[in-house]
Amino acid sequence: MASKVIPALFLLAFLVIVTVSFHPAALQSISSAVLSGHRPPVADGGMKCYWMVFLKGGPHRDQTAAAAANIQTAHMQHIRQLAQSGKLLVAGPFGNDGDLKGIFILDCRDSLEAVQLVKEDPAVRAGRLRFEVLPWWTEKNCVFK
Repeated sequence: MASKVIPALFLLAFLVIVTVSFHPAALQSISSAVLSGHRPPVADGGMKCYWMVFLKGGPHRDQTAAAAANIQTAHMQHIRQLAQSGKLLVAGPFGNDGDLKGIFILDCRDSLEAVQLVKEDPAVRAGRLRFEVLPWWTEKNCVFK
């Protein structure tokens, strides 16, 4: 009996450890505030919430140079459209070759709108980029109008 119970207990313990410690890498990682689809409440009347988007290297960065250039052109057009609409306040790449490729700071009514705008980006759709969205607070009119 013990010869069957002990291996079963080891297997159960292993499965519990794997289940508790495993965090699958999703195309996008979104904070709990974003998943709930709401804007966090204003702490005091002087703070405003924006949405910080961290753009990271995606799983499909193996396109030909010509295909990558076309995706980049479409990505830049998307950025210009977001800026013209007033939703995108800041965008830009990082100057290193790490996994973190760039940022957006979005002015959206809620997290769902921010996620939808980023999902429409051609580089995200192509898998060249993945993203993480977090609420970011600053004093009203301190950085942006």
